[in-house]
Amino acid sequence: MSIGELLLEKGLITPQSLAEALELRKKSGGRLDRILVELGAVGEEQVLKVMSEQLHIPMVDLSAVKIDVDILRSLPPKLVFRRGLVPLEKTNGLLRVATADPFDLYALDEMRLLTGLEVEPVLAPSGEIDKIIKTYYGVGGDTVEQMMDSADLQVVSEGGDGSDDLLEQAQEASVVKLVNEIFIEALKERSSDIHIEPYDNDLKIRYRVDGVLQETVMPPQIRRFQAAIVSRIKIMANMNIAEKRLPQDGRIKLQMGGRQIDVRVSVIPMLFGEGVVMRLLDKSTVQYTLPQLGMAQDTFAVFNKLIERPHGIILVTGPTGSGKTTTLYAALGEIVSSEIKVLTIEDPVEYHLEGVNQINVAPKIGLTFGRGLRHILRHDPDVVMIGEIRDLETAEAAVQAALTGHLVLSTLHTNDSCSSATRLLDMGMEPFLVTSTLEAAMAQRLVRTICPKCKQPRQYDPSQLPADFNYRPGEVLHSGAGCKKCRGTGYYGRSGLFELMLTTDRIREKIMSRSQASDIVTEAKRDGLRVLREDGWLKVRAGITTVEEVIRATKA
Repeated sequence: MSIGELLLEKGLITPQSLAEALELRKKSGGRLDRILVELGAVGEEQVLKVMSEQLHIPMVDLSAVKIDVDILRSLPPKLVFRRGLVPLEKTNGLLRVATADPFDLYALDEMRLLTGLEVEPVLAPSGEIDKIIKTYYGVGGDTVEQMMDSADLQVVSEGGDGSDDLLEQAQEASVVKLVNEIFIEALKERSSDIHIEPYDNDLKIRYRVDGVLQETVMPPQIRRFQAAIVSRIKIMANMNIAEKRLPQDGRIKLQMGGRQIDVRVSVIPMLFGEGVVMRLLDKSTVQYTLPQLGMAQDTFAVFNKLIERPHGIILVTGPTGSGKTTTLYAALGEIVSSEIKVLTIEDPVEYHLEGVNQINVAPKIGLTFGRGLRHILRHDPDVVMIGEIRDLETAEAAVQAALTGHLVLSTLHTNDSCSSATRLLDMGMEPFLVTSTLEAAMAQRLVRTICPKCKQPRQYDPSQLPADFNYRPGEVLHSGAGCKKCRGTGYYGRSGLFELMLTTDRIREKIMSRSQASDIVTEAKRDGLRVLREDGWLKVRAGITTVEEVIRATKA
């Protein structure tokens, strides 16, 4: 019985999927099981389980197997990478080898000849095999191995100009492939940023996943190709590869499997070479709606009413990377309609919003937030979003827009919601203008959420928790044990913590008298303000995040 018939018999595929796969095989050739997996008709692991039964080859869970590092590293990296084989253990002249393709007999024979051992195959999904290989050989290990063997690729010294040699190096197919693999791995891991950091004898590459930097394993030889890698990134970002003394900024547009990725690149000269940080913006990512951000029901209800107001300023505050722009996009998504006109001015436009007119600032030609805002008011908008209020010019323009009957949404860099008013005053705004226009300010932070696959109950010793966490002894909270899905971290995805301050009459009095932010906090708490830390504790009790995450993201 063929693999297609077996899958159909077990109800793992539909007759339509099988017919479609058979038709494709007639046209292009190839194996039926692989075509079915590529079509998404069945998962690779399900196919391997059926093959395991049919061929009497056991399946293994590589995450639960202890890899013999000495055996793995004794084999040529080319064989491991090219054939996708992972040697697991050696006993009595027998070598157990994990493979995702039991029909690749040539690869098993090659392994037998190289080791002089009898080879016994076991089955594992290609994704798990790939993870093991990258863990021990590093991302792009096979490419680096080829680069080390290549007589054509010369390592250029960091000293001197050498721009012509660097240009040739950066265009080498192996360098292009290595940089592509760095991007692909980052996208697979759901990274928001890639950090390439040069040290005296090392080149580290770290990915920011769910807001936390994680170092990725790279081949130790990669330090030799640092100049070529940085030059390749500079070429992609339309930078000057000969300029190594000054910081440079650029952008790269990538496409991966139908996904449009916008990459913001920053290159800065450092002690041991140029450091690179790249922010990845996935254009095809589905935009969050307000209910998906993680607001408590009462906060959501109030904020939802605020964004329906005809005029005034609503600020979202927090440090870089706290999700402020995402919240503003979600708010615009709630109110945009054919009956109102929405204009935004951003630096830069991160995501396209349907039905919204978006403008990029261009400071080099004088198009700043303040100047742009004054001009877009002539386009008769109902709602205006400003990427950030960062100076008096922008603040004054925002206030004038609010006073003339527009709803203005913007961000501000302050640590809490109550500091937003004092920050505007510090910029030079008059108190009466702030009190006349500021409707509310909402501070936010992002915390990692517990991985749903390895979530487990957990109890704490009350003496080890902060005093402001009202933990009852014996109360069951949750944390993640760590699994394949979350790469052993116990966290998968993020949620927001929110602190919404409404500008009540008593708050306006404090602003008019130029009171300190601490006095405004005290007054806001009397009006029912729930600070970030308290919102975090509610999410801990609800099993969304952990105590450690709230402590990391907020201050007492």
